[in-house]
Amino acid sequence: MANAELIHPTAIIHASAKLADDVKVGAYSFIGPNVSIDSGTEIFTHVVVAENTRIGKNNQIFQFASVGERCQDLKYKGEETWLEIGDHNVIREHCTLHRGTAQDQSLTKIGSHNLLMVNTHVAHDCMIGSHNIIANNVGIAGHVHVGDHVLLGGNSGIHQFCRIDSYSLVGGASLIIKDVPAYVMVSGNPASAHGMNYEGMRRKGWSKETINGLKQCFKLLYRSNLTVKEAIETIENEIIPTVPEAQLLVDSLQASKRGIVR
Repeated sequence: MANAELIHPTAIIHASAKLADDVKVGAYSFIGPNVSIDSGTEIFTHVVVAENTRIGKNNQIFQFASVGERCQDLKYKGEETWLEIGDHNVIREHCTLHRGTAQDQSLTKIGSHNLLMVNTHVAHDCMIGSHNIIANNVGIAGHVHVGDHVLLGGNSGIHQFCRIDSYSLVGGASLIIKDVPAYVMVSGNPASAHGMNYEGMRRKGWSKETINGLKQCFKLLYRSNLTVKEAIETIENEIIPTVPEAQLLVDSLQASKRGIVR
């Protein structure tokens, strides 16, 4: 049960909301029905957590964020849908995070250890992984899947149903209308591929052998005359045996339904 001393007297908490006893809620914030907030989470001033939202541990949600509101999909007719947020996320000012729709899994989900900078929009039915940085003013349309350790540059727009796979990087002000494979670095309007996120790999301490193997994958996929199917076969036969990290790239290519950013 929430500790009244940590809840500002101007905050409004719905009777059905469940807050851990160390959750902090700032002035003029609203916590709506069927909301649960786990321990260590802080809701700053003027935040709205609308309804049907599960928030994990040790999150920070800054002022004027709108969390768990009904989606902007015109097909939505009031069905019970949800938003789930994991642990250790930082959700900055004016972020808008919407619940799912019955046309998908009735769920929008955000993992853990993410930084959502000012004015990030996560639309209905998105699946966002963990350890991602989403910079200012990024718009993520409905049904988008984002993996882990992804960097989305500021003012970028992600078209609905796209996949942005793990360890990839999207440059600022980019328009993504196709899938971004794992590890790949893209930018532009519309976006095109410019290599892999090698600097990110080095910062994570990945070995020279691994990075060189993934460079070879990029050449096979983007700089040869091979089809995607042929590139996958070559990667499986020649690179994965010594660079198992390349399997993630193959998996993301095989999961693509929109085609990949070229």
